[in-house]
Amino acid sequence: MIDNFPRIKLGHFPTPIESLKNITKVLGGPEIFIKRDDCTGLATGGNKTRKLEFIMPDAIKNKADLVVTVGAIQSNHARQTAAACAILGIKCLIVLEQRLANAPDSYMNSGNIFLNKIFGAEMILCPTNKNVEEFAEEIMDDRKRQGANPYFIPVGGSNHLGELGYIECMREIIEQDSEKLFTHIILATGSGGTHAGLIAGKAHYQSDIEIIGISIKDKKLDQEEKVFRLAKNSCDFIQCKTLDRKNVIVEDAYVGEGYAIPTEGMKKALKLMARKEAILLDPVYSGKAFDGLIDLVKKGHFKNSDKILFIHTGGSAAIPAYEWAF
Repeated sequence: MIDNFPRIKLGHFPTPIESLKNITKVLGGPEIFIKRDDCTGLATGGNKTRKLEFIMPDAIKNKADLVVTVGAIQSNHARQTAAACAILGIKCLIVLEQRLANAPDSYMNSGNIFLNKIFGAEMILCPTNKNVEEFAEEIMDDRKRQGANPYFIPVGGSNHLGELGYIECMREIIEQDSEKLFTHIILATGSGGTHAGLIAGKAHYQSDIEIIGISIKDKKLDQEEKVFRLAKNSCDFIQCKTLDRKNVIVEDAYVGEGYAIPTEGMKKALKLMARKEAILLDPVYSGKAFDGLIDLVKKGHFKNSDKILFIHTGGSAAIPAYEWAF
């Protein structure tokens, strides 16, 4: 079904699934596996690569000569969009939103910001008194007056086209899980597209795997409504009619003080993964999500017979920008 939609190859798929044997032993609970979507290949990898494979053909179809997107200062989506544009020879403009108060210079200039510059992207900081998407619209209008034909990609690439990437990922997981071992999928949920794509894929491919999103920004009910709305749009787009609201599950106890603000749990989770499995998580998404997974295991949320698949959404390129937090 997904094969019928226009797609441009930008990444390395299927990404591997590995057993986290050392961490499973440390936690003494159910067996934990990791889906390495940090290894998608584009610009150090990450989950947005899957989305961009379906979004960029639409930009080309619309004859765009400028792709405009928005994101936080250390946005992984922005970095991968800049890289995709570099491959396709399209100019990229990133409108950045400052969401971290009193950010140090390293946060403002290293990590993904530095990589965006290397990929040749133009970056504009949104004024603190303006809505970032409205400000991006103003910039696009100005560029149109200058003769450009801009194409807008929403934050995180989270729309019905981007979510095709994670409907496809759900098929990939089901094919890799030929023995039907996995009982749960755990992932970070922010802009919601990755989570919604998996939920739509679960419905489309009639999977029994329970999907739990660990919120990195919004409250449980708000995030569940957002993800359900996005998943419904995707299901309507691919003509899947079996979506069930109860399948959208979000845990919101691991956000801390807010988006991109480090927590002690995140730091412990990131260090545990690095020192036991030599895998780098990221401070904003996968670090907080894995903290949530660890805590749920410790609280007895899962049976010891369960098999948990953690989706690593990438983002380790941002670690140097967070050295101050450690």
